[in-house]
Amino acid sequence: MKWQGRRGSRNIEDRRGMSATGVGGIGGVGLVVILLVGYFLGVDVTPLLQGGGSAVQSGGGEITEADKQAGQFVSVTLADTEEIWTDIFTSQVGDTYEPPVLVLFKGSTQSACGGAGGATGPFYCPLDRKVYLDTDFFTTLSRRMGAGGDFAAAYVVAHEVAHHVQDELGILSESTAIRKRVSQAQSNAISVRIELQADCYSGIWARHAQARFGSLEPGDVAEAMNAAKQIGDDTLQRNAGQRPMPHTFTHGTSEQRQRWFAIGFENASLNACDTFGTDRL
Repeated sequence: MKWQGRRGSRNIEDRRGMSATGVGGIGGVGLVVILLVGYFLGVDVTPLLQGGGSAVQSGGGEITEADKQAGQFVSVTLADTEEIWTDIFTSQVGDTYEPPVLVLFKGSTQSACGGAGGATGPFYCPLDRKVYLDTDFFTTLSRRMGAGGDFAAAYVVAHEVAHHVQDELGILSESTAIRKRVSQAQSNAISVRIELQADCYSGIWARHAQARFGSLEPGDVAEAMNAAKQIGDDTLQRNAGQRPMPHTFTHGTSEQRQRWFAIGFENASLNACDTFGTDRL
């Protein structure tokens, strides 16, 4: 992915290196469980909607050169999403796009949706309309999950921004309201459709990034597809030594996540990403 030397976003809130005093959050065992069940991308924030403290501190040690480069990479990728979704909202929605703030942290921090730690993975909090990302997750994605490459990392950012797009379109709030009224199994099924739509929107972003910036290089789409495969619910459960249990899926299978990213990339249209109006996911 060609990103060096390009414009970064002003909507970055960098909390790395700040004091960690006063930070609340989920306990370590709980974080590992969340990690294993697939809360790597597009975290279902419902379990975090409690005790939403106001502290913004983050702590995780020294900011390394790798941390700095990761921050620059995220800033450029976020800037790309801002330009692309602004254009898409103008041409396909007929409305103005309001971009999210992306919070960089290291170790732990606090969101309006509750405590956040590195093991929770990146997530979007609709209560403060911010994306939260510990850049160490890119190392986890590459070394522990077998999804390396800068475009795999860009897919992570694009997926979380896609949840903000859903929020802007009213999809996220409507689906969340419905999930509160149905059974756990039905709620999980709705969550899968939310996540697959975000994957599809990520594909739209990738297609427009190539057309607008010429930023994709050979193998980049394959990196994103591999990342989608590695974070499918069935793959995550197998890698955790479990038998895949479809009724517990919250993000979709590897095949589904890859397919919906491809649909977005091939069609570059919001209408093509209607995961709620199809019987085939």
